[in-house]
Amino acid sequence: MVTKEQILEALQEVIDPELGVDIVNLGLIYSVEIFKETGTVLVDMTLTTPGCPLSDSMSAAAERVLLSLEGVEKAKINIVWHPAWDASKMSTVARKKLGM
Repeated sequence: MVTKEQILEALQEVIDPELGVDIVNLGLIYSVEIFKETGTVLVDMTLTTPGCPLSDSMSAAAERVLLSLEGVEKAKINIVWHPAWDASKMSTVARKKLGM
């Protein structure tokens, strides 16, 4: 079965089109749960703003990436708003890409 590390690595393929940085390094992924018995992966993620017009496309892209992993039969992306996202959640990689 897939590991959390493999999931996070795969999710780095999903780029926030407005910022040009992946959703993992932006700190948008809050939790990953793996249910090995059913091959299900559940991810809680947020977005940089609650009114983000790209929420559907970004969550769909994340789901597609997860379903491409061996052993993943189902993928569910939950968009959550608590805790609220802020720039402190970004990795050093994201900060450098954004000139911070």
